[in-house]
Amino acid sequence: MTTAEYIQLKAFARIDGALVALLWIASFGLYIAGMASAMMMFAGLIAGLASPFYAASRLKAFREKVLHGTISFKRAYLYEIHVFFYAALLFAAAQFVYFQFIDNGYLVSQMIRMMDEPQTHAMMQQSGMADAMDEAFAGLSKLRPIDIALNYLTTNILTGFVLGLPIAAYVKKTTTGNKQL
Repeated sequence: MTTAEYIQLKAFARIDGALVALLWIASFGLYIAGMASAMMMFAGLIAGLASPFYAASRLKAFREKVLHGTISFKRAYLYEIHVFFYAALLFAAAQFVYFQFIDNGYLVSQMIRMMDEPQTHAMMQQSGMADAMDEAFAGLSKLRPIDIALNYLTTNILTGFVLGLPIAAYVKKTTTGNKQL
């Protein structure tokens, strides 16, 4: 890959990373709104689970429109790593803004409220996890917004390294035209 090709790859990956980040932000927003409505939480989950498929479709579009139908596994994987890296940066920034200026403890208080429901609390008591959950929520409430954002940043970058492998393997195409058997 030449320097110009690498610059082109990064430019398209930044755009697609921003689009994946928007999908993640929408998923997170639906999850937060879903604290009051299970249907919205489910929609947020679906949006989050759709993001690797969306990233694969964007890679396929890059392959077809920019690279004229061919892309090696190595280039496809590099592209996906960049897409997830840029998406993770934007998503972490959005989460920092949310937790710093908007949340005011809402997320943790809603999680605690859900765990205090009689059925959930009884199940936690039976499994012996009630004390561990109380400690986990106490720890969560002490995290600073930057800590949460950096945790998600790291997790999403690592997720990109893992998800990039099957996506690149699926989308790679080294020859154009029909193959003869």
